[in-house]
Amino acid sequence: MAFVNIGFGNIINSKKIVSMLTSDSAPAKRIVAGAKEKGNIIDATQGRRTRAVIVCDSHVVLSALMPETISARISDNYIKEDLDYDT
Repeated sequence: MAFVNIGFGNIINSKKIVSMLTSDSAPAKRIVAGAKEKGNIIDATQGRRTRAVIVCDSHVVLSALMPETISARISDNYIKEDLDYDT
């Protein structure tokens, strides 16, 4: 399993991520509204402004970090895993 920090000590399994969206787009707002209705939303913003909507297999996660930042962290994790296997 590969975990990624999405801000403020909140960690999710990066292998379960389907997509990441910026929170200001209309489709992202519809996804968030639908997830709230179904009860499938996890708010990991710690009261801060939502900047990323992370769509996972069965939940939608809100993060205060930009999608680019989370993506870079995921890439760093994969590079570290590859280096660990080589040694």
